[in-house]
Amino acid sequence: MELDKMDENDWKYHGEGNKSLVVSNVQHARVLRLLKNLISLDDLFLLFQTTEQAFLHIQNIVDYSQNVMKPLLGEKFIHNGEAVKLPLDFVRQLSLKVQQERPESRCDKVMDTLSGCALCLPNLTQLSSCCCCREHRPPLCIEIKPKCGFLPSSRHVTKEIKNQVCRFCMHQHFKLAHGKWKRLSRYSISILSVSIQGGECIYSCKDDADVLQDLDELAQHLRPYFLPSGSLMNGHQSSKVVLNELIQVIVSALLSSWDPRKTHLSEGRVRCEASLLHRDLLRNTNHCLPKDCVLDKILGTQMLDNLDIEGLNPLFKRVEQHLQDFPKERSSLQIDGPYSHSFLEKIQKCPTEDDGSIEYAVGKVHQYRVAMTAKDCSIMITIATCGEEDGLEIQPSKPRFTYSVSILDLDPKPYDSIPHQSRLDSKIVNHYLRSTLPNNQELANQSVFLGWDREGEDCTLVFHPV
Repeated sequence: MELDKMDENDWKYHGEGNKSLVVSNVQHARVLRLLKNLISLDDLFLLFQTTEQAFLHIQNIVDYSQNVMKPLLGEKFIHNGEAVKLPLDFVRQLSLKVQQERPESRCDKVMDTLSGCALCLPNLTQLSSCCCCREHRPPLCIEIKPKCGFLPSSRHVTKEIKNQVCRFCMHQHFKLAHGKWKRLSRYSISILSVSIQGGECIYSCKDDADVLQDLDELAQHLRPYFLPSGSLMNGHQSSKVVLNELIQVIVSALLSSWDPRKTHLSEGRVRCEASLLHRDLLRNTNHCLPKDCVLDKILGTQMLDNLDIEGLNPLFKRVEQHLQDFPKERSSLQIDGPYSHSFLEKIQKCPTEDDGSIEYAVGKVHQYRVAMTAKDCSIMITIATCGEEDGLEIQPSKPRFTYSVSILDLDPKPYDSIPHQSRLDSKIVNHYLRSTLPNNQELANQSVFLGWDREGEDCTLVFHPV
């Protein structure tokens, strides 16, 4: 890809989040992640005032992914990308081209057209080595948010409700009350979308959509992948079969591991009392994950937050006081990076018990920041049909699939966001305590399943609007 010959017409809008916008190029199998800036009432508020600052910000993301998250989450799941400087004219024209495709809710921020800096990544909606697609069907790409749903085990927790109801469930009530969501989600693994090659979205959880109708439409798109062309099955029965087959492939990819050992979760942990997942399913769940599967890696990294924000906040204040007394040590403690191997060492070599040192406090603060990244990441699963001798076999006589699993959205969380997280935690917990206990039946009616068997027949993957 020649940066000096970039043409905006070769790129198409792919999606965006709070801080960045993504465009894709099918021919080069690349995506560009561009920064976004706020719009103020007076004028454009420049979040990054110089090209150097913007480039450093993106390079920090690359270094953090390469040197910190990759060793923790596994090299096979991480694509750290490259910081690039693009021609400004190309960026300006690209901004105009994609503006009409952007959701209105995201247009409070505009693409950074002044720095020309971007993060270049492989297009994970495509499979790099594909022995598959004898029928020339494009790969399917599923994006999942593995939100944090475990209960804290910290002795620093002061509100008993936090030992009974997970932060994810309480936060859902808080968002619902403040109008951010229109319904409560059912569990902490949420599918964002199912896309075909090139990024065309064929299904996405919508907060106010006719969900069952959407699922029928999704099943029609998926039918060629999971049902033989001559199948006489149709209607609701075929939709149910197709969606269950998709679930089986997704679960197999999420739990895939070369290591036969299992990672057992603590039997002493109390399950979240607010979870709307079917109670029989909770009771009968095998509390272990295959070691080194993608969910095991993410869970282990999320659980670096082992003090809870209540236990971390005093340590953050210790660091703040130390920086006031010794401001020149901010660099050596790597408060703002660089995200090198020594930053990872501060996390891995942090003492297990508080010895009163600044090293312990900094280590726990950095562990918390890494855990927050893992709680906000995405999993991208790309699957495609393949030949009879290759790929993943769900059942004999069924189509075989090859797939890739990647972890995205691994930006470093700002050090100075910790006071905000502490205040937010208090608001979430206090709101949940003030509100009445959830009416499980009413909330269950608001929940959304992929598959309609409320009794948990076969394998059910549950998900919520994002």
